[in-house]
Amino acid sequence: MKKRWIALGLVALAAVGGYQAFEANKYRLPGIVQDWRDPVQPNRAVAWQQGPATPPAAKRPPNIILIVADDMGWNDISLNGGGVAGGIVKTPNIDALARQGVDFTTAYAANATCSPSRAAMLTGRYPTRFGFEYTAVPVEFAENLTHGSGIGPLKPIFHKELITDDIPDYPDMGVPPGEVTIAEAVKAAGYHTIHIGKWHLGEAPRLQPQAQGFDESLAVLAGGAKYLTDDDPDAVNAKLPWDPIDRFIWANLRQAVTFNGSKRFHPKGHMTDYFADQAIEAIEANRNRPFFMYLAFNAPHTPLQATKEEYAKLPQIKDKKTRVYGAMIAQLDRRIGDVMAELKRAGIDDNTLVIFTSDNGGAWYNGMPDLNAPYRGWKATFFEGGIRTPLFMRWPGHIAPGSTRGDLTGHIDLFATIAAAAGAKLPTDRVMDSQNILAGPATRDALYWRSGDYRAVRAGDWKLQVTKRPEKVRLYNLATDPTERHDLSVEQPQRVAQLRAMIEAQNRDMAKPIWPGLIEGPIRIDVPMNAPWRDGQDYIYWTN
Repeated sequence: MKKRWIALGLVALAAVGGYQAFEANKYRLPGIVQDWRDPVQPNRAVAWQQGPATPPAAKRPPNIILIVADDMGWNDISLNGGGVAGGIVKTPNIDALARQGVDFTTAYAANATCSPSRAAMLTGRYPTRFGFEYTAVPVEFAENLTHGSGIGPLKPIFHKELITDDIPDYPDMGVPPGEVTIAEAVKAAGYHTIHIGKWHLGEAPRLQPQAQGFDESLAVLAGGAKYLTDDDPDAVNAKLPWDPIDRFIWANLRQAVTFNGSKRFHPKGHMTDYFADQAIEAIEANRNRPFFMYLAFNAPHTPLQATKEEYAKLPQIKDKKTRVYGAMIAQLDRRIGDVMAELKRAGIDDNTLVIFTSDNGGAWYNGMPDLNAPYRGWKATFFEGGIRTPLFMRWPGHIAPGSTRGDLTGHIDLFATIAAAAGAKLPTDRVMDSQNILAGPATRDALYWRSGDYRAVRAGDWKLQVTKRPEKVRLYNLATDPTERHDLSVEQPQRVAQLRAMIEAQNRDMAKPIWPGLIEGPIRIDVPMNAPWRDGQDYIYWTN
């Protein structure tokens, strides 16, 4: 009898221990499950479809390449603010896109996080028009952000009560198939369409790039990937122990891509090099026919991983994370230069429209203070640092070099601009928010942003932000106060009322979110996540 009770006790202890182990490691489950379902295969060659062997005799439409960086801060680009680490890291090739074309100096991301911004780029519509309000993340990811995090007295809020049977599974969180993408529009106009890089607009087969207008897709389907395996001898890794997002990424993301919906496989070398090399091969394969390429680098988004070669070039940067980040920026810039050089080598440089932007501002969780200088705010805020984005366009013979434009534009206008260059038609059966900004300045009265109860509008020089947590309005005159230092809401109640009414009117035409925002997280406006808490620091809560 005694032995039986001992055995039952051991079983109970094992059950308790198993439960505790599960609780401690459940944020690792998405990666474990995906590894079981779709283990990462060894690298294999990608065979791009070959276009004609000779160029057409007649004049052909321009090739179009849309290059998107991931979480690139305003100050990461040396043309804008000097570059990383007080100007140590320069971006001459990205700068050249602006200097050889047009720099839209008042361009905005469609949202302050990646998924909705990309949805707007590809559809030409506010993502809230079709319910794509929040960045697509697994429920486990949202819950993980509440574990051991918080800033001083500010604690994240996890809305467990919003988890219902109606929430789509993570792979089904994406752009609905009924939306028309720019790839579908230009494909109908005779273009070969290519996607290389980050997708983050749905992982289910019906939502993947090859089902949304792309003839070929070499994709990171999720919100990110490792650039190298953790133990790669060429990797210099910088982990961010203060950041639960970073913890989740290192535990769950893999160095892996998929080609046209294939099983996952390892890319060759660092992800930034791999995407650039594959873009060069795809350009070579398609040099004799019009093509549209969406080249979406995942750099410099976390996890922070540099090659030893790039890291060694920056010994003057003493802080390791900043040095790794700077190396990633320098590598991204150099490889964009290589893509541009391939256009010249292939003889199609003069007939290619190249567009460069970032999906949103630099991230607060990276722990570096000046990524968006001189602007306040970060990714996941509607301050200028979160949504003011680089937008450069280069098209020799069509865009005057060294041009600058200050009209109110951004991601929302990429669809109509690309479609016009390609001779493609815009959908006529739905509201389109996009304008062709190569035909002239944008003519809109205002731009809008929404994430849950956090709303913002810019109308002319005036910008209003409305938050529920804290319950506050902030009014800025960007003509005299571009860095949003002086809140004029108390002095100008009538303007506040006018702009609030504009927000409410616009919201009435937006759709219910396809999935809920499960997490509300605190973000301080003026310091990164790893800075100590000080009473009186300004903050917002971001819903996702």
